[in-house]
Amino acid sequence: MKERMDERMKNKKEELKREVVLTAKRALKEGMVAGTSGNISVFLEDLNAMAITPSGYDYTIMEENDVVVISLDGTVLEGHLKPSSEWKLHAEIYKNLPHVKSVVHTHSPYATSFAVLHKEIPVILIEMVPFLKGSIEVSPYAKQGSSDVGSNAVPILGRKNACLMANHGVVAVGDTLGQAYINSIYVEDAAKIYHMALTVGTPVVLTEDLW
Repeated sequence: MKERMDERMKNKKEELKREVVLTAKRALKEGMVAGTSGNISVFLEDLNAMAITPSGYDYTIMEENDVVVISLDGTVLEGHLKPSSEWKLHAEIYKNLPHVKSVVHTHSPYATSFAVLHKEIPVILIEMVPFLKGSIEVSPYAKQGSSDVGSNAVPILGRKNACLMANHGVVAVGDTLGQAYINSIYVEDAAKIYHMALTVGTPVVLTEDLW
């Protein structure tokens, strides 16, 4: 019985690692990241750990065995590469928000431009309500690679499915990796449309009574 359980856990872990790689490649292809920027992880409940993309590694050649499994304190449990330099961002989210099972951090250009401006994106599309839980707020700046990046985002992510990180990028969360990635797509879509609307006039914000 134990051997069968161990085998199921191993298969599940490998499946999630494969999903991390596929999502990372998709993010690069769809312009959500550039070069080796951004990072993606899934929470491994059985191990109280995460599977995360490696640091500074080319997405185009990334394979399942390149994904790093680390505990939430940063101890490497599996992998031959260094974990993402932003692993503390992911760890803080998993530690403080038990409902989150996956984290996607992108540098999508339109959304990141608002992060650089420290400018919240209001609800200008109704899709922002079910997917993002409202406006896209900005978390305070923290030194990249520090746990403060995550702890600054946690208060917002406790209420929303994504936020902008000041002078940094986007972090989106979800019950699954697919959900977290779709949420990051909606952030970029809203940012692009808001940017375009601002260039031609004053965007009309949807108030809560219209949700």
